[in-house]
Amino acid sequence: MGHKICMVSDFFYPNMGGVEEHIFNLSQCLLLRGHKVIVMTHAYEDRVGVRYMTNGLKVYYLPIKTFYNQCVLPTCISSLPLIRYVLLREQVTIVHGHSAFSALAHEAMIIARLLGIKTVFTDHSLFGFADTSAIITNKLLELSLADCNHCICVSHIGKENTVLRARVNHERVSVIPNAVDTTVFTPEPENRKKDAITIVVISRLVYRKGIDLLAQIIVDICQKYRTIEFVIGGDGPKRTLLEETCERHGLTSRVEILGSLAHSQVRNVLTRGHIFLNTSLTEAYCMAIVEAASCGLQVVSTRVGGIPEVLPPELIYLTEPNVSSLLAGLERAISDMEVGHNVSPLECHLKVKALYNWMNITERTEKVYNFVVGEPVKDLTAQLQSYLSPDGTISTGMFLFTVLISFLYLMLQALEWLVPRNGIDVARDFNSQERESPAHKRKRIR
Repeated sequence: MGHKICMVSDFFYPNMGGVEEHIFNLSQCLLLRGHKVIVMTHAYEDRVGVRYMTNGLKVYYLPIKTFYNQCVLPTCISSLPLIRYVLLREQVTIVHGHSAFSALAHEAMIIARLLGIKTVFTDHSLFGFADTSAIITNKLLELSLADCNHCICVSHIGKENTVLRARVNHERVSVIPNAVDTTVFTPEPENRKKDAITIVVISRLVYRKGIDLLAQIIVDICQKYRTIEFVIGGDGPKRTLLEETCERHGLTSRVEILGSLAHSQVRNVLTRGHIFLNTSLTEAYCMAIVEAASCGLQVVSTRVGGIPEVLPPELIYLTEPNVSSLLAGLERAISDMEVGHNVSPLECHLKVKALYNWMNITERTEKVYNFVVGEPVKDLTAQLQSYLSPDGTISTGMFLFTVLISFLYLMLQALEWLVPRNGIDVARDFNSQERESPAHKRKRIR
């Protein structure tokens, strides 16, 4: 069953991260399996309009400015005409949104449902329940997912988190993990230093990644072991803290801070290391530790979120998210490496290769697509009923949201008159083999 899928997120190339990589790799595999895939994101500086990537992956960089942290301002109204035009032009049958932080993903899913298009959402993150930002985010997620056809989480702990905070029926949530391209992330032990043990950290340098813990760990480990060096890749507001810590303790010669890395550079940095350190305070999955293990590094990581589900025990040293526990984990890894009790780089790579495969992840995602396209299309009344509580009542927040949905529906009806769908040119599929005749050039959406 061939699908026409629109991946939507505020986070995509040239921005780099786990969500961006997931969207790109999943899209590539879906293209190879015969589906049509496009990506919709906002403009990045001068990258505006339609661009093509590997294997003809079409990317729409919409001319919408970002509001905060690479996300657009969630108005729904201003972006509705453009999103509607793209979805109709590409004859999309499934809109797949990514990341709870992405306002554009939620907007596109809402508009798609009003157009009768099925929606799938992948949650890549974990959230709390107590702080103000989490409460607001969880409420917005509850509103967005109330009528979503199906949700995907990257770990079982992530599924539990999403079901609780967004009040989604657990039967509408599947667990499909991330994967790694093991043909790219291969070990190369000859790149390692022979007279020192190199600890690699590749992460966004932000608070939730535990960079405050990392700063103290660097000082303590370097004072205790004279043959330890650190290589740190990534950028963020906590970079200043690391640089000041290294200067204050005279460690600039033993700690190399590389700054932001292109994804093509990550493998070359990983193969320089013996140990990979992850100090995250919260993670739903953590792609970085899988890539590190695929390159043959021993992983030391905090035991948070879905991380215990990711790697087998022999490939990872799990610790608590505090300095003393992380230091103990690092010292165990260093000791095992010095006496040769660690798993060899090639064996690490083969274990990861057996566990994670993008084609397997793609086949599991296809099953979700096949399931949702078989569901009946809801009219506006049925969609609005999705926002009612089981006892038939509706909260103030839900009521205001239903008013917004009703207004968007009226806008779409007005657009059907102003810009009728049978006047929108159908985009050619990249892999289409049919010859374009003069009549085909005038093909319209029926």
